[in-house]
Amino acid sequence: MVIGAGPAGLMAAERLAGEGYGVTIYEGMPSAGRKFLMAGKSGLNITHGEDLETFLTRYGTSQARLESHLRKFGPDQIREWCAGLGVETFVGSSGRVFPTVMKASPLLRAWLRRLDGLGCVIHYRHYWTGWNDAGQAVFKTTDGDVTAQADITILALGGGSWKRLGSDGKWMEILTKAGIKCNPFKPANCGFDIDWTDHLIDKCAGSPVKAVTLTCGDQTIRGEFVISKTGIEGSAVYAISATLRDQWLETGVGTLTLDLCPDRTLEDVTNRLAKPRGKNSLGNHLRKTLGLDATKTALIFEVTPRDIQNDPAKLAAAIKNLKVKIKKPRPIEEAISTAGGVAWEELDDNFQLIKRPGTYCLGEMVDWEAPTGGYLLSGCLAPRTA
Repeated sequence: MVIGAGPAGLMAAERLAGEGYGVTIYEGMPSAGRKFLMAGKSGLNITHGEDLETFLTRYGTSQARLESHLRKFGPDQIREWCAGLGVETFVGSSGRVFPTVMKASPLLRAWLRRLDGLGCVIHYRHYWTGWNDAGQAVFKTTDGDVTAQADITILALGGGSWKRLGSDGKWMEILTKAGIKCNPFKPANCGFDIDWTDHLIDKCAGSPVKAVTLTCGDQTIRGEFVISKTGIEGSAVYAISATLRDQWLETGVGTLTLDLCPDRTLEDVTNRLAKPRGKNSLGNHLRKTLGLDATKTALIFEVTPRDIQNDPAKLAAAIKNLKVKIKKPRPIEEAISTAGGVAWEELDDNFQLIKRPGTYCLGEMVDWEAPTGGYLLSGCLAPRTA
């Protein structure tokens, strides 16, 4: 039995059914792949086209546990698998891989047809509540509780974000009571709160900050992000969010350093700012000498004291190393994904629970994380080789 009809569960079901097992899938929601479909609304980013060695590093401290699986079923194999379902893919300018139709629904429909052809049975509105004293899985349904038993049980119940789509994380209490260590959930690929002034919010909320580098600790990311009413969000922020979040958790303080002119040296920025500005305002001077737009300029004014603004050398240093202090990460409910979940030491190399042989945990319910860009989905699909 496979409990959870998200990508990890569906891929496990496909693999097992393909090997001749009779597979029954249980899903608490009225339909399959709800988070998968939501992720694909703006274009399903299914994997990433960068070279495999670089790709593997995106899994951070979990690379060693995931690497053998990703080498067997990585980006190339995922694209072949999509093609086998009749869905062609392409590599975008950012290296991200998308279906040519962009949406997730055609892929999910083809996938469910394949599973049906393999004999898989799916029971919807079957919400797993744990095991009874006889070791049977218990499901809450609209007609009351039902039980089921199988030789192999796959738990693929998701993380702790996007609860309305089915990933409520309540399984953690069940496993913890069964003596299985689970690490608390933490928001991943998330935005952060910053105490912006009302002036900046009115002027810049919703505006992108482009062509910038973000540094936290020993990690530096180049990209863009968005100023929100509550703080910052967007792809570059998500890429550095694990480092920034952990710094905040460990020290109570999170500091992001921005380089607003990453293609210019400090000397070049200093020399340009030192040019006479005449009757130009500082904002116009920044625009004419450095090409800074209104959003970057507003950000400089927001966090830089006036005495620094009036000193070209100090202002140049601030533009190249603009310190922004975060207040806290945004709530888990808003995060794209979560860290935390079943601890790696509870699983063998094939994701089997050491304390409960025959039961496996897959996907986001295991304590690993990865940035957006196709890495999350790839990590959920890879353990088909387990």
